[in-house]
Amino acid sequence: MKKIILGIETSCDDTAVALVDSEGNILSSVIASQLDIHNEFGGIYPEFAARAHISAILPTIHETLKKANISPKEISAIAITRGPGLIGSLLVGINTAKGLATGWNIPLIGINHLRGHLRSADLEEKRIIYPATILLVSGGHTFLAYMQSETDIKLLGTTRDDSVGECYDKVARMLGLGYPGGPAIDKLAKTGTSNIKFPRPLIDKGLEFSFSGLKSAVARYLDANPDANKADVAASFVETVIDVLITKSKKALKQFSAKSFAMVGGVSASPQIRESATEMCKKLNIAICLPPMRWSTDNAAMIALAAFDYLNLNITKPATSDLHLTIEDF
Repeated sequence: MKKIILGIETSCDDTAVALVDSEGNILSSVIASQLDIHNEFGGIYPEFAARAHISAILPTIHETLKKANISPKEISAIAITRGPGLIGSLLVGINTAKGLATGWNIPLIGINHLRGHLRSADLEEKRIIYPATILLVSGGHTFLAYMQSETDIKLLGTTRDDSVGECYDKVARMLGLGYPGGPAIDKLAKTGTSNIKFPRPLIDKGLEFSFSGLKSAVARYLDANPDANKADVAASFVETVIDVLITKSKKALKQFSAKSFAMVGGVSASPQIRESATEMCKKLNIAICLPPMRWSTDNAAMIALAAFDYLNLNITKPATSDLHLTIEDF
């Protein structure tokens, strides 16, 4: 009989709950979006996010169980995001999960949000071939990692400042595109021409990233050229980001022997970035592993799948909130 884990993800804005079996099949997944709440602020308003989680979490859990026709007695464990993230949002999820685990008398496993993203490429079907090089690109994080297996992870390089997703959102705000910025910039970029030379920070220096300078360069360009074609600015920005990400990924693939390359995180949903990563892997004759689009952004299914790695090894991970977790805190 397959084991089933209830995953809960409340690290930032959306309240996400999912039921996943030991083969990575998603039995049900429900997400309560907070987009309308935060859109007017151009980003996440932490206190409003926590309050919305309080209102949404129990109804979302109930709906997830109902959709899959699963009772608490059939659940092997609860997986909850323990960090990194917004402290208020994390505490809502963690305290709810603790209460349910106690009431249902089942194990509770705390999962690093970043680890969830690393496992997202194997949702619905197993895609990653180990050893693998992983590029995580999201709203809060950007890094390269080398994975010998699901549980053997080595950080190769991370961002020194802004994440690529944060840079996307800030540039989108400069262009008046609203929030979230990624999809809007990608859409606008398709109508423009990449004819502006923006800097590519740290592109020739190791495997670390930096996007703060790129964000500032776009701001200075728009200040100096108030009538600039926004589509061209977007196209030039996207091309610059792709150049940096692909150049760094190629370096990592050449330095560390890998059978596959996986790109995960919310920014991996970008059509342009996906296309470039696929072309890179084709040229290098290496397998490309991309999570289905709907599992690229934050979701609870990836948290549940990551918990199986611990459940299968009888490892207990604490469900204590931690804002400062990194990929190395597995």
